[in-house]
Amino acid sequence: MPANRRFRNVVRIGPVQVGTAFDVRGREKHTAACTAPRCGFSADYDSRAAAELAARTHRCPVR
Repeated sequence: MPANRRFRNVVRIGPVQVGTAFDVRGREKHTAACTAPRCGFSADYDSRAAAELAARTHRCPVR
């Protein structure tokens, strides 16, 4: 079952969106997810800086 999260502070860096939400245990998590077709990149991070760094350095494998 997919996670139902309410993201806040969403920002777009290239094709990647970075958003902040609370996980099921109430901890703040930062997610970076690529919106390009057929890419599939997404990851959760403990800090906003790490999520934004991943968004800035992400390169889609499918071109």
